[in-house]
Amino acid sequence: MKALLPYAALLAAALVLPFFANDYWAVIGARAAVYWILVAGLNLVVGYGGQLAIGWVALLTLGAYTASILVARFDLNPFIAYAAGGVVGALSGVIVGLPALRLRTFYFAMTTLGFATILTQVALSWQSVTGGGIGLPGPTLSPPFDSAWGLYFLALGLAAIVTWMTANIAASRFGRSLIAIRDAEVAAEASGISKARLLTIVFLFSGFTAGVAGGLFATLQSYITPDAFTFDLSVTFFIAILVGGRGSILGPLLGNILLTLLPEFAAPLVAWSTFLYAALLLAIVLLMPGGIAALLDFRNRKPLESHRSIVPQPDRLRALLDHGPVREDIVLRNVVLAFGGVRAIDGLDITIRAGQVHGLIGPNGSGKTTTLNVISGYYAPQEGEAFLGSRVLPHGAPQTRAALGIARTFQTPRVIGEASVLQNVMVGATVDGTASFMEAALTLPRYRSEERTLTDRAMQALSVVGLASLAAVRADRLQHSELRFVEIARALAGRPAFLLLDEPAAGLSTDEINRLGSLIKAIAAAGTGVLLVEHHADLIFDICDHVTVLNLGRELAAGTPADIRAHKEVVSAYLGA
Repeated sequence: MKALLPYAALLAAALVLPFFANDYWAVIGARAAVYWILVAGLNLVVGYGGQLAIGWVALLTLGAYTASILVARFDLNPFIAYAAGGVVGALSGVIVGLPALRLRTFYFAMTTLGFATILTQVALSWQSVTGGGIGLPGPTLSPPFDSAWGLYFLALGLAAIVTWMTANIAASRFGRSLIAIRDAEVAAEASGISKARLLTIVFLFSGFTAGVAGGLFATLQSYITPDAFTFDLSVTFFIAILVGGRGSILGPLLGNILLTLLPEFAAPLVAWSTFLYAALLLAIVLLMPGGIAALLDFRNRKPLESHRSIVPQPDRLRALLDHGPVREDIVLRNVVLAFGGVRAIDGLDITIRAGQVHGLIGPNGSGKTTTLNVISGYYAPQEGEAFLGSRVLPHGAPQTRAALGIARTFQTPRVIGEASVLQNVMVGATVDGTASFMEAALTLPRYRSEERTLTDRAMQALSVVGLASLAAVRADRLQHSELRFVEIARALAGRPAFLLLDEPAAGLSTDEINRLGSLIKAIAAAGTGVLLVEHHADLIFDICDHVTVLNLGRELAAGTPADIRAHKEVVSAYLGA
């Protein structure tokens, strides 16, 4: 309930504004609300998804012209015209957003800006439809929305609805998935998150809100021309999110209000607006990189308890890893993978059995992590195949592995630093989510039930690894050893049939390594097959049922730990005399 107080205070202030202000401030308030309808959707793309969509003013333009043309030339009801503008904005949002699936950072930003520039030129040249430089009138509303305050309350109501929907989305598995794509894309794919599918849905939603905002903007302006949709306006939308802070709804909302009101108090400086925006952006990056959201995050300023210890509770695994019947084995047959002229894997045959710990050891560069990447779908073998039972594991599709019951961790912990530990672990259970995007946006019963289930499962996973007390803490405040166990908890939250661990003991103390070993043995005893890549030979020999030794991409030896200890070539090449 405390999280709702700032929104309630802003809404209360907006509702009492008519008692203290004139019609001029009604226009300013309506403008802030209209801008927020666009920025709220754009925030999911930029603040949560990490996509640099600077030219989103293009969708405002499309919505404004669509609504205006439908009303002026076809005498359509303005509200239907707004909805039509939203549909056009949604479709255009996907078209504009598609390059984000291939382009990175500034290249995508330039694409959106280019689209906005082209659209302005089309509006200027297509005089028979858009009116060219002369323009055309915006939709006119009937009572009670035909006055300044009537339009203000209409825009405010829609802004409140959009705020509620985006806040719901941000708190759902869709919001967590967006942040995972932004900050830990490789881990997101390993958790079953499809970047293409998720971004397509978000671009549709963001485009729709921008299109509706465009229709309202046309009504607010009374008359629209291409000059109304400036580069400065597009930058304002983008900076509002940066001022507010990534991964926040309240921060960008306050940033939007601030940037809407700022010109009213600094009118003499309007000619310097581009310079001021650049200076503001630089100040944010240097002085307040976390934005308003970071300033308001009082909870994560509290110091954490020092000398923390990680005490896993393996006895809770049975309730978490409920597999039912024993699943099929993972099998690699004659797998070959070369990078240039170097064969990282050279004819490898290996079988990882359900319910066993399989160790994979060898010198640096022997192909251990490459083997994990082939099983995980990040690399496609040039020869041979990877199988789950009798099924061939699809190449180049890491997002499919979680649904097949394969989870993994990484050499360097891939976590979302700005998210809580609980949210990080819940990402691992994303694959089991069934509620749709709109069910999440509207908090329908199936979505609420699903969130409770995923939260409970994530807390179970945190209890298993001994980090339940840190569930609410931001992940970037944790120690390295704790991040290792957070990754394992995230993998366990998906209830995998197979767990691939890439050097999980790196950087751990002796006591932590012993606890990790006990946890891994318990995971296998609960029915989950474990493939363990590790340089700590003692850990491998203490807990593994079977060990494979690689050297230069080939199998040097395979057998029980006792067999490997006695193997002369292994002792010579890897273990030492």
